[in-house]
Amino acid sequence: MAETPSTMINLGTPIPAFTLNDCHGNEWTKSSDAGGTLVIFMCNHCPFVVHIANVLPCIHEACTEAGIQMVGINSNDIENYPADSPENMIKTAEENNWTFPYLFDADQSVAKAFDAACTPDVFLYDHSGNLFYRGQFDETRPSCGTESDGKDLLEAIKFLKSGYPAPEHQKPAIGCNIKWKP
Repeated sequence: MAETPSTMINLGTPIPAFTLNDCHGNEWTKSSDAGGTLVIFMCNHCPFVVHIANVLPCIHEACTEAGIQMVGINSNDIENYPADSPENMIKTAEENNWTFPYLFDADQSVAKAFDAACTPDVFLYDHSGNLFYRGQFDETRPSCGTESDGKDLLEAIKFLKSGYPAPEHQKPAIGCNIKWKP
């Protein structure tokens, strides 16, 4: 597993417009009346995503309480990585009790529009659609022997909900690179 950092695009960057289908074929588009939007680029097989999988329902609950919509996006090349297929997305979501939309970016255009680099790659936007937080989920990693708690992301959600400025110290996410098509 090659550790890849997120690109850390500039705070304030507007959210790219996109519409994708979830793993059941239902279309999803950003809601204009949400208090913010959390986008996490993720997949089924990445050890970094597996490491945070059981915390994602708590993140979704925190988002729901804050009026923030949350989506996961899988942009991996499923021809070379069939474990990330939409069929396996359904199984992974069920196994991990993910009730947030888990979207499939088949042509990888959405990942490119976000400048996403790794899984998980976290982007939290405010109610105006401007980037508020990007970076790591928390300090833990699959090899550290410590369970994930989502501390960094939960703090950013709390700051956004409370009207505080964005957290000052935002560290890059670390994960597996997105599996780009040749």
